[in-house]
Amino acid sequence: MNLLLDAIAWIVDPANWTGPGSIPLRIWEHLWVAALVLVIASAIALPIGMLIGHTGRGKQFAVMTSGGLRALPTLGALTLFGLWLGIGLPAPVIALVILAIPPLLAGAYAGFESVDRRTIDAARAVGMNEPQVVGKVELPLSLPIVVGGIRSASLQIIATAILAAYIADFGLGRPIFEGLRTRDYGEMLGASILVIILALVVDGAFALAQRLAVPAGVRANRTRELRSRPARPRAILGQPINEGNQQ
Repeated sequence: MNLLLDAIAWIVDPANWTGPGSIPLRIWEHLWVAALVLVIASAIALPIGMLIGHTGRGKQFAVMTSGGLRALPTLGALTLFGLWLGIGLPAPVIALVILAIPPLLAGAYAGFESVDRRTIDAARAVGMNEPQVVGKVELPLSLPIVVGGIRSASLQIIATAILAAYIADFGLGRPIFEGLRTRDYGEMLGASILVIILALVVDGAFALAQRLAVPAGVRANRTRELRSRPARPRAILGQPINEGNQQ
């Protein structure tokens, strides 16, 4: 309990909200690095995943690549790139990009693969070429799953970006490592709480985006299906009746 109070005291301390190492600056750095990593990883993984989902080829490659990259320890990769590239942001950015690729790749090809083949065949039958099929049919219908992959990747990046402070003075990982060095566990816990809050806020934003990504026609069809469900038989005193059809 005392440790939690120390963490809250560290967060609300006005001295920690101003200056070069202030909490707002660390949060901004954390978000900036996470956004940079997400953009780079998306530029690599999403086109590949969409191509695999569209053509149906290379799925085994995507599964093996995702599994292999998931098994790669991020701290080990960070240390390796740090020894190679030296102190600074390039090493943690590369390590975090490797971490973010699997969920993005999986979300992209799973989303495209989930689109009903009959819908794609119908689009081709009315004269759409392949770019039109991808842009006007597959991408809108698969977007909720694709956004779900981006959502998963963003959470992993935010949670793991504290390792950037391992070899760079950057982000919310800096007060965590600083608190570990000085045995200021209130500072460590306070910074960890901020990371959790940041992750929850970003997750909520992507959850909303995922709901909004569902095409309006799909939402309307789901509503009609719910309203037009057949009545369920229900037994009362041994006699089955249909709900909604009582006289």
